[in-house]
Amino acid sequence: MAPQASHRPRHVVIGVGGGIAAFKAASLVRRFTESGDDVTVVPTEAALRFVGEPTWSALSGKPVTAEVFDGVEQVRHVALGQGADLVVVAPCTADLLARAACGLADDLLTNVLLTARCPVVLAPAMHTEMWQHPATVANVATLRSRGVHVIDPASGRLTGKDTGPGRLPEPEQIHAACLEVLTSAQGEARAARHDLAGVRVLVTAGGTREALDPVRYLGNRSSGKQGVALARAAADRGARVTLVVGAVETPLPDDPAIVLHRIESARELQERVDVLAAEVDVVIMAAAVADFRPASVADHKIKKSHTTADDDTAPTIELVRNPDILRGLVEGRDAAGRTRPLLVGFAAETGDAEHGVLELGQDKLRRKGCDLLVVNQVGVGVTFGQDHNTVTVLRRDGGEPRTTGPADKGIVSHAVLDAVVEALAID
Repeated sequence: MAPQASHRPRHVVIGVGGGIAAFKAASLVRRFTESGDDVTVVPTEAALRFVGEPTWSALSGKPVTAEVFDGVEQVRHVALGQGADLVVVAPCTADLLARAACGLADDLLTNVLLTARCPVVLAPAMHTEMWQHPATVANVATLRSRGVHVIDPASGRLTGKDTGPGRLPEPEQIHAACLEVLTSAQGEARAARHDLAGVRVLVTAGGTREALDPVRYLGNRSSGKQGVALARAAADRGARVTLVVGAVETPLPDDPAIVLHRIESARELQERVDVLAAEVDVVIMAAAVADFRPASVADHKIKKSHTTADDDTAPTIELVRNPDILRGLVEGRDAAGRTRPLLVGFAAETGDAEHGVLELGQDKLRRKGCDLLVVNQVGVGVTFGQDHNTVTVLRRDGGEPRTTGPADKGIVSHAVLDAVVEALAID
């Protein structure tokens, strides 16, 4: 079993407005709690007519009230907003939008909105006529001008027979939007610190391709999203970044702080990294490097046999091992008696019948000898090509494993870099 997240849980306030879409907020609460976040649900009185207090209490694990004077000794109407890392309101009705725009504070939720100094996300849900009314349009513009993140509603079936814009987006879409807002806010906060200013960071990303013939290759499912996100995050924190990329399915950064190198095979990656690693302070090997390659590469496209109509023979492809790039970096550094560069590996594991993902990661850390190892579970529809990831950072010095996620890969990148900053300080 993977260890629980050791970072401070985010304090998330989920406000629920009085609309038929209030039932969707239950799934949103579940998504945040399952990510390890500390969730407080604040419904309006109208919302409690759609979904009752016991449901919200059971899902959040906390008492729930819409009243300002409940728990008054704790000054909850102020403390909830002050202590929140994120406030999200879903559904946010036309009435709630209007009260928020006017700065009213006539219930617990609107008090929270006035006292919050964290990111605020509003997910409107209402009939099309209400959404398009000039008053609502003006209220949304006012809120956005103040830095509130107002998500555009979806189009679709509304209450009754109505169809059009005004439908509450699905919980997974709202959750993803919230993570993007948090990623941006955390990135801005870290960028303001510039705790990697002047640090030279080499990041590898994407998958390698091992040629079979001029047409075909052996590859893997890596999209490169995590590695590219790491490069962007390091640059945001002031680092001078070199990004070495193989096959990727994500836009590459256009940033003067990031120098880009392209490679295709594992041996090309090794040659490039061996040269560049001597010039940096940190190497983060996030690329999905093929363990094997064909022993020989055909000069021409390998053809099917057409000797007879029922001939189903196929060529036998002999594989040989690719170089262990990370282990080679560790051995070269240690042999030279150096402590730099700090070496960070990635372990993409699926687990097997006998071993869990974390157990395999710990074994890999022992074999590789790198300073930090980022362990994540992968597979079809898991991590590869996705916008979210769950990782556990293991330390060679035996420090406490630290788990982050499921979270946007930008958030995961900053968690990995937090561990890098700590390790550099220790050295």
